[in-house]
This record gives sequence, C-alpha cells and structure tokens, in this order.
Amino acid sequence: MEFGFGTMIEKLKKDPKTIVFTEGSDPRILEAASRLLASSFLHPILLGNLDEIEKAAEEAGYNIRGARIIDPENYERFDEMVDLFCELRKSKGVTPEQARKTLSASNYFGTMLVKMGEADALLGGATYSTADTVRPALQLIKTKPGNNIVSSCFILVRPSATGENEVLAMSDCAINIKPTEDDLVEIAGETAECARVFGVDPKVAFLSYSTLGSGKGEDVDKVRNAAAKAKERYPELPIEGELQFDAAVAPRVARTKCPGSEVAGHANTFIFPDINAGNIGYKIAQRLGNFDAYGPILLGLNASINDLSRGCNALEVYSMAIITAALA
Repeated sequence: MEFGFGTMIEKLKKDPKTIVFTEGSDPRILEAASRLLASSFLHPILLGNLDEIEKAAEEAGYNIRGARIIDPENYERFDEMVDLFCELRKSKGVTPEQARKTLSASNYFGTMLVKMGEADALLGGATYSTADTVRPALQLIKTKPGNNIVSSCFILVRPSATGENEVLAMSDCAINIKPTEDDLVEIAGETAECARVFGVDPKVAFLSYSTLGSGKGEDVDKVRNAAAKAKERYPELPIEGELQFDAAVAPRVARTKCPGSEVAGHANTFIFPDINAGNIGYKIAQRLGNFDAYGPILLGLNASINDLSRGCNALEVYSMAIITAALA
C-alpha cells in the first residue's frame, strides 16, 4: 500500500482541474498557489480584491502570475449568479437583495462558482470555520443522490519499517456531532470509498468501548446495530463491530477477543461513534503516533469541496488542493 501525490498529480496532468480558494489574500494560500502555478496540473482561482491580493503576494515574495483573481464585487456574471442563487433558495423566499448580500461573502461566492461550472473544486477554511465552508455547500451543492448527510474523513500517513507508508482512514472527526445508526452506516460507506482513492484496501472497524458484546449500554447498541446494517448495505466490504481499538488493530488482542474475524487486528478504516471520540482519536494518532493527517476531507457532497484547518500551513494547503482536485 503506497501513499503519495505522484499518482494524483499524474491523474490531474491528464485532466487538469480548476480550484477556487475562498481566502485569496491569505499568505498560506498565496504560497500554495504560487507552487501550483509553477506546474500545469491545477489552475487556482483566488477570491478577493485584486489590488490586495497582488500587494500581499508581492510583499511575501510569491509569484502568482497566471492565477485567475475574481473580486465578488466586480464579477461579470454576478447578476446570473444572483438569479441562480434565488432559484436554488426559492423555498426560503430569498430576494435578489438578500442574495447579493450573501454572495458578497467569498465562501458563498466560491461555492456558486463551483455550482456554475466556473471551478471544479473548492478549498476554504484558512480563516473560515468548518461550518462556514459546509453550510454553503449543503445549501447550494447538496448531497449526492442516496446520501442524507455530509461527513468527513481524515487520512493518516506514516512511513513504516518496510519502506512503504502506513495509511489509515478515520471518520467522522469533524462534522457530525452525534451520528445516528444510519448516519454511521453512510459514513462507513463514504469513508471506505475515500480510502480506496488513497490506495487503502478498506477493512472497516466500528469502534466502541466494547468488543462484540463485552460492554453494555445505549452507545454500544448504536455502534453494534450500525455495524450490522453496514454489513447488509455493503456486503462487499470487510466490516466488524463493535470493536475496542486494541481489538481492531492488534492481532494478538483480536485472537483473544474476536477469533476468526477477518477485520479485527487488521483494521485500517475506523468509524468512531461520535465527534468527541473521532476528533480526539485522530489527534492522538497525529501528535503521539507521528502520523501526518490530511483533512478533513468532506464526504457525500455533489462536488469536491474541502475544509482547511485554521491552523494549517502552506504545505497543507498545497496537499489539500491536490487531494480536493483529484477527488473532483
């Protein structure tokens, strides 16, 4: 199992994508954009005031020549965008005046660029919250057919002793606070699909403080029932649950706690019972396990839209831009 951006970049070279950055004057965005512009596989759109963006780039020493810069206040298709926005939000009775005000915000404006086909993908969140990236996507892009929720996945990568990379998928660590049984089933399917993009052959563990009935409680029942439903919905996927984390990853523990399981002891795709467990879990892996964490990667949307951490650096922006475009 190999993780690297080479395969994604080769894919994008054959079919270059356009990605919109909602925070065009942020130094981290500018540095990542300058690096992308030095290649030919991904075309950045920077949102914001032209003079402010060019001044910020010049002061920081980043070459953004060739980037498309769009100022929402001077966009030539703005009236068309307002009309489409009103149509999309007509059930809420949105007026053109309200639409113009909303679309002055780059998170909404950028999402509409994707909706109108001006961009293939969007990356935001360097200064916006996750909610401010997800909300416009839910309202305007909406979920894929058959999906009821948007969820998220983190891909964790660490070099192994064999020279290959250890790659894990963890969900949902950023979006759904208390997912239901059915939410967990959907999250599992989307996460397994995302994991495959990164070269992971998914073995899915539904995590709990109980292993196959060793513990009791409503939270255990939720995870156990979700695992059972997931097995029915995705019969091709190796799924086990409920599992404690040690039973999921340690073969010796798995042989004792759940002998004969194809997943236990070898899991690489982890479904957490709620956002508390998920967020804590991936950060422990990142900080104490020396994994690089990529995400949150948003799952279940009709277009490739992703969220950055507000603590991100330029390399993370660059990496997430490639991931987001490759998923488009």
